[in-house]
Amino acid sequence: MVRILNLLAVVALIGSAIYAYSIKYETIYHAERIVKLKHEIKAEQDQIGMLRAEWAHLTRPERIQALADKLLDLQPVALTQIVGADALPSKAQKIDSIGRKMELLGLTEPTNTPRIGAGAPATPAMSPR
Repeated sequence: MVRILNLLAVVALIGSAIYAYSIKYETIYHAERIVKLKHEIKAEQDQIGMLRAEWAHLTRPERIQALADKLLDLQPVALTQIVGADALPSKAQKIDSIGRKMELLGLTEPTNTPRIGAGAPATPAMSPR
């Protein structure tokens, strides 16, 4: 009986040692993975910083102005180009083709929408753009 208890104690001791070492090595593995991920995050942050610096370099106003002068044949603004507000077309004149067709069909008129209850008011029509 004592031998069986001694044998069970040795087996339990070996099992607990294996379990402790497995936890230890798993912890070491996760710690190494965390360090690796931190290095990857730092590398990505450095890459983002470099891309932002490149973007700032490419979007400098003096560089864009030089490219516009070189590639686009732009004329300077003349005083005759500046007009008053009365010379601009009004919004009422601009009607799209769908709105014009709706007016011709009479679909811009108010309609009576059936509702629950008596005496339903007319709904407003679509306003032309």
